[in-house]
Amino acid sequence: MKILMVLTSHDKLGNTGKKTGFWLEEFAAPYYVFKDAGAQVILVSPKGGQPPLDPKSDEPDFQTDATLRFRQDPAAQQALANTGKLANVQEADFDAVFYPGGHGPLWDLAEDKDSISLIEAFYGADKPVGAVCHAPAIFRHTRRKGGHPLVSGKSVTGFSNSEEEAVGLVDVVPFLVEDMLKDRGGNYSSEDDWAPYVVVDGKLVTGQNPASSEDVAQTLMGMIPV
Repeated sequence: MKILMVLTSHDKLGNTGKKTGFWLEEFAAPYYVFKDAGAQVILVSPKGGQPPLDPKSDEPDFQTDATLRFRQDPAAQQALANTGKLANVQEADFDAVFYPGGHGPLWDLAEDKDSISLIEAFYGADKPVGAVCHAPAIFRHTRRKGGHPLVSGKSVTGFSNSEEEAVGLVDVVPFLVEDMLKDRGGNYSSEDDWAPYVVVDGKLVTGQNPASSEDVAQTLMGMIPV
């Protein structure tokens, strides 16, 4: 069993002068779900090497069992510091693909041609595609055969407008995940802010926020033939 995890390489939070990147919990929790199930996990990012960590996700209030485990896991830290390049991987080599969130993907992965092609290939091969929190931004330009947006008519979730308002970044991000998914014809739904919420439509698995990351990963694992 081989799972691809795609992380952002973008570290600038718009024009605020602040840093962003991937959200630690949304990487660590799924990573250990996959590893503990015996999967081989391959990490990639657009630029390769160490992906930028959203510094806010490293604050004490946002630590979980998974993030603490990561901090005591030199092998995982080494793997993260040496991600491969997104352009060098292909769908045929993997059983599923998973995208952690953080605000970074709104800028790079949403627009990345290699990422778009990869997602379309996984979807076309009927393999599981998972994304949590801001990572459903990856579906902004993806399409299925016939040209329709990939999420058109699909049940999906992602970071809600009210959650973006709560973190004060509505006027900073290039687009709102909820609005984009709706604009692309997705049947968007959400739970209360910060509550775990996962939506499944075929082999498409999306989670609303960091609290949903482990559930998304477990759901994704359940879709891979043993």
